[in-house]
Amino acid sequence: MSSYRFHQVLLCVAVFIWFTAQAQNRTPQLGKDPIPDVIKAMTLEEKAKLVVGKGLSLPGLSLGAQPDNTPDKIEGISGHTVPNPRLGIPSLNLADGPAGIHRFMMTAKDSADNLFSTAWPVGTLLASSWDTSLVKKVGAAFGNEIKEYGIDFILGPGVNIHRNPLGGRNFEYYSEDPLVSGKMAAAIINGIQSQGVGATIKHFAANNQETNRNSVNTIASERGLREIYLKNFEIAIKNSQPWAVMSSYNLINGTYTSESRDLITTILKDEWGYKGFVMTDWFGGKDAVAQMKAGNNLLMPGTSAQVKEIIDAVKNGKLSESVLDENIAGILKVMLRTPTFNGYKFSNHPDLKQHAQVSREAAAESIVLLKDNGNALPIKNSASVAVFGNHGYDLIAGGTGSGDVNKAYSVSLVEGLTNAGYKTDKDVQQAYEFYLKDYAAKHPKKNLLMELMNPTPMAPEYTFDKHSVDQRAAAADVAIFYIGRNAGEGNDRKVAGDYELTTQEKEMLTTVTDAFHAKHKPVIVVLNIGGVIDVMPFRDKADAILLAWQPGEEGGNAIADILSGKVNPSGKLATTFPASYNDESSAKSFPGKEFPDKATTGMFGMKQVPAEVTYEEGIYVGYRYFNSFSVKPAYEFGYGLSYTGFSYSPVRLNTSSFDGKLTATVTITNKGKVAGKEVVQLYLSAPQGKLDKPSEELKGFAKTALLQPGKSETLTFSLKPEDLASFDTNTSSWIAEAGKYNVSIGASSLDIKSTASFDLSKELVVEKVHKVLTPQSAIDELKPKKAF
Repeated sequence: MSSYRFHQVLLCVAVFIWFTAQAQNRTPQLGKDPIPDVIKAMTLEEKAKLVVGKGLSLPGLSLGAQPDNTPDKIEGISGHTVPNPRLGIPSLNLADGPAGIHRFMMTAKDSADNLFSTAWPVGTLLASSWDTSLVKKVGAAFGNEIKEYGIDFILGPGVNIHRNPLGGRNFEYYSEDPLVSGKMAAAIINGIQSQGVGATIKHFAANNQETNRNSVNTIASERGLREIYLKNFEIAIKNSQPWAVMSSYNLINGTYTSESRDLITTILKDEWGYKGFVMTDWFGGKDAVAQMKAGNNLLMPGTSAQVKEIIDAVKNGKLSESVLDENIAGILKVMLRTPTFNGYKFSNHPDLKQHAQVSREAAAESIVLLKDNGNALPIKNSASVAVFGNHGYDLIAGGTGSGDVNKAYSVSLVEGLTNAGYKTDKDVQQAYEFYLKDYAAKHPKKNLLMELMNPTPMAPEYTFDKHSVDQRAAAADVAIFYIGRNAGEGNDRKVAGDYELTTQEKEMLTTVTDAFHAKHKPVIVVLNIGGVIDVMPFRDKADAILLAWQPGEEGGNAIADILSGKVNPSGKLATTFPASYNDESSAKSFPGKEFPDKATTGMFGMKQVPAEVTYEEGIYVGYRYFNSFSVKPAYEFGYGLSYTGFSYSPVRLNTSSFDGKLTATVTITNKGKVAGKEVVQLYLSAPQGKLDKPSEELKGFAKTALLQPGKSETLTFSLKPEDLASFDTNTSSWIAEAGKYNVSIGASSLDIKSTASFDLSKELVVEKVHKVLTPQSAIDELKPKKAF
């Protein structure tokens, strides 16, 4: 070898050694190096800060030392993670809420810069569409808005079950049925995440009340949890893989959900194959170390005490550092997908006008027509309308608390009617507007925390004397009686004056219906409510009843679209309206019992009272109870009317013997005079064997396209082994018992149009799962007295 050649080789070796040394000395960077290398390069303190949020800064409220004091990129939102610039790890931005972006405050500059957010129809209304394509469309528009405001995660959707009508946050949630809840949640999550931002499904799990929400122990059977209160999450998660899951405040069978490895690791991550990460609800749980061991990756909003607790636990051997590493890895895997990590240059200017139209369309497609006697609707375009009811002039677009939205405007019903070309009674309008303005001046809104603890009550219903109403009845062609209800985070509703009508509402309703009916003029009731109310006082008095739930910022226009006939109503109930509150299967146990002698000081210095609630109704929630126990509701699950009519062909099954899969086919025809859509529901009745079962359970649903008069559409539903199965606690397995199964196709859970049957020759064990979440003592659960 020549001397020159030898020196070339030496140079190459030296260069290789130098670059190798540099690579070994280089600090790993997220996105450029494997995640295990990034974690390995972290100090213990850096690790602890990655699994604990950045802290919470509220206007005018000091929460003590924070884990990190670097400036927030997006101010006024719910939370942020701690950055680590040394390792290329940014701070992520998390914002509420499920029906639109919620900021703790809007500054004058924010308003001037038009940093408002679209108020979408609430979850219960979207579910009433029974249209997953529509809900996904809402999600995509919502996701775009989230991204353009620089947010990485929206803290929604909420998917908890409507266990009881008094649940304060029922408006955020979809349904009493886990299939509807799960499918709707999956649709909006897929829409949101199609825009490259994260959805956070919540509150996992069995978080069905606000009363003592931070301390209540939910005592429920394994079967009740598996079939009702976990099934909704399972369906949503398997069909959408949300980037994050939020654990709930409550305990389940004696353990805080955020500290339950059975729930978060065994069920969610192992059995369901969940790939994202889990965060706590804000200040949820008690024990940071237990939360880490449970697999709860991120503690939000984060406190300095939690950081110290985790560091100390690792040092003294109470927490394995490998557990910490695993939780960090779960966060970092998702972080790689976020807009912030990928350097997205957000505009702060989403297309709010276009999103408003999506909101209006979604609301109109979801509104439920409960009654239309004598063709009171649609209202003729030449009619003059007198609107009675406070909220006919002050729309309740959505609920309160973290579910509130910083919207630029909301359209009241009167504004919507005016926009649709109707003449409204200006004298009535002036009286209401003066009254509401005066009430607001005398009852100003309190700060965020005070509103959470003690919400400012809505104005009592304004009343007119009989003579004034008689005058209005003589002048107007139609009366609309508008009923409003609101609720939200931190408080459940009451029966008196909330679920039930107030005395003023009853008196005004009687006065208005008597006056207008004396003139042979119709009275239409519009319900702008966040939860189920007692409809019996007006069900028979009103000529028509329209359920708008809380329809978002374009609510008045959407309601007017239905009242005018511009849109044919096609929504159906995703939750039952009982004839009496006491008819509810959970009425006697909601919201549980308290143990005041064991009270402690909790979040924000609020009194925290230990409590427990026992789900004695088991699986018999909503229509599963009403139908199985022959309790007639005011309006059943799945019910809703149209301005046209539909016929159903007999249902056809592809086989009479189940062998792994079965299809059911039905043809729907528009028999009326106007175009419309129909929601078609498939219910399954299983044989009563060793397990008691509801008389029927929803196993599929679909909404037709807009059918012109005389046109038809054929719908096909599939049934798989898991659709036949019930949970057998004794064997910790999902089983389908042998015997005869009835497939029913209906327009509601009680309006069954056609039924067919098939046989299962032998019992199927569909899935074997772990025996977890076992109650500490036996529950005397409700069971039917007869087979169906």
